[in-house]
Amino acid sequence: MKTQSMTMSRRGLLKLLGLTAATANMAMTRRGLLTLMGLTATTTTSRQAVAAGKRTAEIFYTDAGKGINMMLLHGWSCDSHDWSWQLPALESHYRVVAVDLRGHGRSEVMPSGSYMPDDYVADIEALIETRFSSEKFVLVGHSMGGQIAARLANKRPDLIKGVVSVDGSLGFSDKLAPTFQKAVSDLQHGNPADVGPTLFAGFYDKATDPALKRWHARRLQGTPMDPVRESFGPLFFGPDQVGLGNQSEVFCKTIRVPFYHLCRGKGQAERMRTWFYHPKSKVALWEDAGHWIMQDRKDDVNASIIAWVDAL
Repeated sequence: MKTQSMTMSRRGLLKLLGLTAATANMAMTRRGLLTLMGLTATTTTSRQAVAAGKRTAEIFYTDAGKGINMMLLHGWSCDSHDWSWQLPALESHYRVVAVDLRGHGRSEVMPSGSYMPDDYVADIEALIETRFSSEKFVLVGHSMGGQIAARLANKRPDLIKGVVSVDGSLGFSDKLAPTFQKAVSDLQHGNPADVGPTLFAGFYDKATDPALKRWHARRLQGTPMDPVRESFGPLFFGPDQVGLGNQSEVFCKTIRVPFYHLCRGKGQAERMRTWFYHPKSKVALWEDAGHWIMQDRKDDVNASIIAWVDAL
């Protein structure tokens, strides 16, 4: 039997349920509609606490599976759909929470000036403490999400069982500084929807599916400008950056939880192998893949993550 999908407005959904605005006589939220339909909010949002004088964002996440707690953090200009190639495999082994970071996907868009790495860290810290109190997580982060995971592990090792960094924004050579600096300048003065794909082009592999490239570019066209413009630069520049050169090395050597870093550059892998303290930490070179390693080599990445996490 074929099914037909359609875009359902709130009014249309109320009508389908046999309700009208008059009979409902109330403002109906999405959660209220889910309740009326008898559905559980495995896909939910959460208003977080105020931390350090700044309100943390309302974060969208999905929560599925059983076992070790795992949280997935996507990269710059992306959303949790990036993990679609991992979710079936990981959710069959673990309890997996897949997050949309502030200003991305379905999470709250915060005002300009609210997209420093510490702002993202504060959201995830608050999410764990308020929604998963007394629980620890393995954080799996891609690109910017890998740096956020590392920063939280450094700040709150009591919350973190381990970190998997999938080509995370760590350990890059100073030689990449001009490329990243140009991207920062272009983001400020140009259209992020044009700048992003141009930057991405230098980080794909010949094996990357053209459809994935097109998806990444089209998604960025719908991402708010402030998080795209303001999030990238602080990862690699400024006194608190931990993505480039010696500052990245010094930072990584302070991390005390098990850390598995997957990267594409041979020189980067060789440099970083001595940076992590814990004996179960690991740095691995992944070739024949672009920056989205987990999409280009999904089955290999899934198996590798599961093997490493199971051995913790």
